[in-house]
Amino acid sequence: MTDDTPDPPRAESDDRSGVDRRRGSYELRDHTADIAVAATAETLGGAFAAVADGLTAAMCDRVPDGGDRFPITVRSESPEAALFDYLDECIYERDVRLVLPVDHRATVRESGDEWVVEGSARGVPLASVSARDVKAVTYSEMELAGTDGGWRAYVVFDV
Repeated sequence: MTDDTPDPPRAESDDRSGVDRRRGSYELRDHTADIAVAATAETLGGAFAAVADGLTAAMCDRVPDGGDRFPITVRSESPEAALFDYLDECIYERDVRLVLPVDHRATVRESGDEWVVEGSARGVPLASVSARDVKAVTYSEMELAGTDGGWRAYVVFDV
Protein backbone atom coordinates (compact mmCIF):
# COMPACT_ATOMS: atom_id res chain seq x y z
CA MET A 1 0.00 0.00 0.00
CA THR A 2 1.31 3.42 -0.86
CA ASP A 3 -0.18 6.87 -0.89
CA ASP A 4 0.85 10.48 -1.10
CA THR A 5 -0.47 13.23 1.13
CA PRO A 6 -0.67 16.68 -0.51
CA ASP A 7 0.54 19.87 1.11
CA PRO A 8 -1.82 20.98 3.89
CA PRO A 9 -3.21 24.48 4.30
CA ARG A 10 -1.08 26.62 6.64
CA ALA A 11 -3.80 28.87 8.07
CA GLU A 12 -4.22 29.24 11.81
CA SER A 13 -6.93 27.14 13.42
CA ASP A 14 -8.52 27.21 16.85
CA ASP A 15 -10.87 24.29 16.16
CA ARG A 16 -10.99 21.00 18.03
CA SER A 17 -11.39 19.28 14.69
CA GLY A 18 -9.81 19.62 11.29
CA VAL A 19 -11.19 18.61 7.93
CA ASP A 20 -9.41 18.32 4.59
CA ARG A 21 -10.91 15.47 2.59
CA ARG A 22 -7.64 14.90 0.70
CA ARG A 23 -5.61 14.59 3.87
CA GLY A 24 -8.22 13.34 6.28
CA SER A 25 -9.98 14.74 9.28
CA TYR A 26 -9.63 14.46 13.02
CA GLU A 27 -11.68 15.16 16.11
CA LEU A 28 -10.37 15.58 19.64
CA ARG A 29 -12.34 13.59 22.19
CA ASP A 30 -12.14 13.79 25.96
CA HIS A 31 -11.06 10.49 27.50
CA THR A 32 -11.06 10.12 31.30
CA ALA A 33 -7.79 11.87 32.31
CA ASP A 34 -6.39 11.62 28.79
CA ILE A 35 -7.31 12.90 25.33
CA ALA A 36 -8.19 10.87 22.26
CA VAL A 37 -8.05 11.60 18.54
CA ALA A 38 -10.47 10.02 16.10
CA ALA A 39 -9.41 10.42 12.47
CA THR A 40 -10.52 9.37 9.00
CA ALA A 41 -8.90 9.69 5.58
CA GLU A 42 -9.05 8.24 2.11
CA THR A 43 -5.53 6.79 2.46
CA LEU A 44 -3.62 5.10 5.26
CA GLY A 45 -0.96 7.82 5.15
CA GLY A 46 -3.70 10.44 5.30
CA ALA A 47 -5.09 8.78 8.44
CA PHE A 48 -1.64 8.79 10.07
CA ALA A 49 -1.18 12.48 9.20
CA ALA A 50 -4.70 13.32 10.45
CA VAL A 51 -4.03 11.66 13.83
CA ALA A 52 -0.73 13.56 14.06
CA ASP A 53 -2.59 16.80 13.24
CA GLY A 54 -4.98 15.91 16.08
CA LEU A 55 -1.97 15.42 18.37
CA THR A 56 -0.82 18.91 17.39
CA ALA A 57 -4.27 20.32 18.16
CA ALA A 58 -4.23 18.59 21.56
CA MET A 59 -0.99 20.42 22.35
CA CYS A 60 -1.74 23.87 20.89
CA ASP A 61 -4.86 25.90 20.04
CA ARG A 62 -3.25 28.14 17.43
CA VAL A 63 -0.45 27.21 15.07
CA PRO A 64 1.61 30.11 13.72
CA ASP A 65 3.38 30.14 10.37
CA GLY A 66 7.09 29.49 10.27
CA GLY A 67 9.38 26.64 11.09
CA ASP A 68 11.30 24.24 8.89
CA ARG A 69 10.13 20.86 7.63
CA PHE A 70 11.92 17.80 8.96
CA PRO A 71 11.58 14.11 8.07
CA ILE A 72 9.99 11.42 10.21
CA THR A 73 10.60 7.80 9.22
CA VAL A 74 9.68 4.68 11.17
CA ARG A 75 9.66 0.95 10.46
CA SER A 76 7.41 -1.40 12.42
CA GLU A 77 6.01 -4.92 12.39
CA SER A 78 2.34 -3.99 11.87
CA PRO A 79 0.21 -1.02 10.78
CA GLU A 80 -0.86 -0.38 14.40
CA ALA A 81 2.73 -0.50 15.62
CA ALA A 82 3.70 1.86 12.78
CA LEU A 83 1.01 4.35 13.86
CA PHE A 84 2.18 4.14 17.48
CA ASP A 85 5.85 4.54 16.51
CA TYR A 86 5.09 7.44 14.14
CA LEU A 87 3.18 9.37 16.81
CA ASP A 88 5.80 8.52 19.43
CA GLU A 89 8.46 9.90 17.07
CA CYS A 90 6.45 13.16 16.75
CA ILE A 91 6.51 13.53 20.55
CA TYR A 92 10.21 12.64 20.65
CA GLU A 93 11.01 15.25 17.96
CA ARG A 94 9.10 17.84 20.00
CA ASP A 95 11.22 17.08 23.04
CA VAL A 96 14.57 16.88 21.20
CA ARG A 97 14.19 19.67 18.62
CA LEU A 98 12.09 21.89 20.94
CA VAL A 99 9.55 22.36 18.16
CA LEU A 100 5.85 21.67 17.83
CA PRO A 101 5.44 19.30 14.86
CA VAL A 102 2.61 20.61 12.64
CA ASP A 103 1.30 20.23 9.07
CA HIS A 104 1.98 16.50 8.98
CA ARG A 105 2.44 14.52 5.76
CA ALA A 106 2.80 10.75 5.64
CA THR A 107 3.12 7.86 3.24
CA VAL A 108 2.66 4.33 4.55
CA ARG A 109 3.69 1.18 2.72
CA GLU A 110 4.29 -2.45 3.42
CA SER A 111 7.85 -3.55 2.64
CA GLY A 112 8.50 -7.25 3.11
CA ASP A 113 7.63 -8.11 6.69
CA GLU A 114 7.51 -4.51 7.96
CA TRP A 115 5.48 -1.34 7.59
CA VAL A 116 7.31 1.84 6.65
CA VAL A 117 6.08 5.36 7.39
CA GLU A 118 7.85 8.15 5.54
CA GLY A 119 6.57 11.46 6.72
CA SER A 120 7.46 15.00 7.53
CA ALA A 121 6.29 17.84 9.72
CA ARG A 122 6.92 21.55 9.99
CA GLY A 123 8.64 22.34 13.30
CA VAL A 124 7.32 25.50 14.94
CA PRO A 125 9.70 26.62 17.72
CA LEU A 126 8.10 25.94 21.11
CA ALA A 127 9.07 29.47 22.14
CA SER A 128 6.54 30.71 19.52
CA VAL A 129 3.54 28.82 20.92
CA SER A 130 1.73 28.18 24.14
CA ALA A 131 1.76 24.37 24.12
CA ARG A 132 0.17 21.91 26.51
CA ASP A 133 2.09 18.78 27.41
CA VAL A 134 1.09 15.48 25.87
CA LYS A 135 3.26 12.89 27.59
CA ALA A 136 2.86 9.84 25.40
CA VAL A 137 0.87 7.89 22.84
CA THR A 138 -0.81 4.75 24.21
CA TYR A 139 -2.00 1.44 22.81
CA SER A 140 -5.07 1.78 25.05
CA GLU A 141 -8.17 1.44 22.84
CA MET A 142 -6.10 2.08 19.68
CA GLU A 143 -8.02 1.30 16.48
CA LEU A 144 -6.85 1.33 12.89
CA ALA A 145 -9.22 -0.06 10.29
CA GLY A 146 -9.95 0.08 6.61
CA THR A 147 -13.44 1.33 5.69
CA ASP A 148 -15.45 1.60 2.48
CA GLY A 149 -14.24 5.20 2.17
CA GLY A 150 -10.63 4.74 3.27
CA TRP A 151 -9.21 4.47 6.79
CA ARG A 152 -10.33 5.15 10.36
CA ALA A 153 -8.03 5.58 13.37
CA TYR A 154 -8.58 6.18 17.08
CA VAL A 155 -5.67 6.91 19.42
CA VAL A 156 -5.53 7.85 23.12
CA PHE A 157 -2.76 10.12 24.38
CA ASP A 158 -1.54 10.40 27.96
CA VAL A 159 -1.68 14.03 29.13
